[in-house]
Amino acid sequence: MAVKFGKVGILMGGPSSEREISLKSGRAVLDALKELNLDIIPIDIKTDDPQENLRLIKEQNINCAFLTLHGRFGEDGQMQAILDEARIPYTGSGKFASSLAMDKIASRKILEAYKLHVPKYLVLQKRPVQADLPHFKNFHFPVVVKPATQGSSIGLSIVDKKEDLAAAICLAFDFDQKVLVEEYIKGRELTVGILNDRALPLIEIVPKKRFFDFEAKYSSGLTEYIVPAKIEQKLAEKIQAAALKAHRLLGCYAYSRVDLILNEKNIPFILEANTIPGFTQTSLFPKAARVAGIEFGQLCLELIRLAYEKT
Repeated sequence: MAVKFGKVGILMGGPSSEREISLKSGRAVLDALKELNLDIIPIDIKTDDPQENLRLIKEQNINCAFLTLHGRFGEDGQMQAILDEARIPYTGSGKFASSLAMDKIASRKILEAYKLHVPKYLVLQKRPVQADLPHFKNFHFPVVVKPATQGSSIGLSIVDKKEDLAAAICLAFDFDQKVLVEEYIKGRELTVGILNDRALPLIEIVPKKRFFDFEAKYSSGLTEYIVPAKIEQKLAEKIQAAALKAHRLLGCYAYSRVDLILNEKNIPFILEANTIPGFTQTSLFPKAARVAGIEFGQLCLELIRLAYEKT
């Protein structure tokens, strides 16, 4: 197996606000592949300088890269472009699909065009002086405010009152140059893992806080995960089909995790597709794979296999 896959570099860390989560994912993959006796090396990415990273990666003389870089520079196509230049196979989606999926505005336009349900939204490209702008008059509170290209719910707020809107928008602009203001959809929060063009069992996310924010995602005991979700089979299949369609429309490869809200009329609304979802033993994507009979080590091997298959 080690001969078959050659030397695998686990790319982790990164310069984004999700660095610490990425390091956890990288260590989990590292531990799993060590147990399987693969030739592996951890590579801690600390800068977004393309030439510095190209030099670092080439120095390690790897045959394949396992990407556990979450957020900017890892999940937005920049690292994928570097690996393409180096002609090194890597796990997951290519640079164009990664960039598209990371951009909530661009990806939603595509999903809407192909008749998938997404929340009603507005795009702000300039930090407003005040929140009392004419184009908010058609929105009913609460609303969701989020950066256009961040993950892990970083910079996200649920706003109940108009007077709190300006602060939420300013917070989102601290993390991005574009901000989404979208309708708040009341319903069940679900996520669907896609592996090798097949939908995995649904997971329902039940945060003990109001919504699944950064703290709820990464603090023990703040969220309950129901795997598989207790949803009638025909409806579950409809949700899985919507997630798989989103994965394909965005050009994702090998795997992704699609987050949705199932509203009170049982209509699934796509929130986003994650091309490099959390990858610890207890992360959502590996949880779904485990229910489908795929253990964590097997899952890692399958992603490396698919990386080579893409080249």
